[in-house]
Parts: sequence; C-alpha cells; structure tokens
Amino acid sequence: MKTTLVPAVIQNNITGDVLMLGYMNEEALAKTKQTRRVWFWSRSKNRLWKKGETSGNTLRVIDMFCDCDNDAYLIRVDPKGATCHTGNTSCFYRKENI
Repeated sequence: MKTTLVPAVIQNNITGDVLMLGYMNEEALAKTKQTRRVWFWSRSKNRLWKKGETSGNTLRVIDMFCDCDNDAYLIRVDPKGATCHTGNTSCFYRKENI
C-alpha cells in the first residue's frame, strides 16, 4: 500500500523562524491534531514517529494551516529544545552561496 505524504513546514509561533520540513501521512496528521504534538512519517525509518521521542525536544502545536491546494501544511509550534537533530534551533542553518 502506497503512503501518501504531504509536506509540513514547522514554524516557531513566537519568532516566525522556519524550524524544519517534515512529511505527514494521514495517521501522522490525525495524531498531531489529537495530541497537539507534531508527528511525522519517517521516510528513512519507514514508520510513524513523534518529534522528540528520543531527544525530548518536542514541538507543541499552536496553530495549523493548510495551503490552498490542500496538499501542504504550515504548523506553528512552541518548541521545547533544539529542533534539528544536529542541536541547532532550526534545520535551516546552512547558508547557500547564490
């Protein structure tokens, strides 16, 4: 069975900083709404996972928005701890030369 994934942009509710991009399937979306904690579908582990399940760095959902095509989400969160697995606040910390 093919799992349909939608991108979810995670944004700090206070600062407006983009923290990360993850992918959600239907189950991750439902669990996120139900628990008000961010859940994703891990493409590398091929399973559902809650952000912070091993690190303790969680994302509490404040607001959720769906885009006009109903195929992507913006989730505004209150982060506890670093969001990136590298220990950085955001996964978007490496500047590209343009």
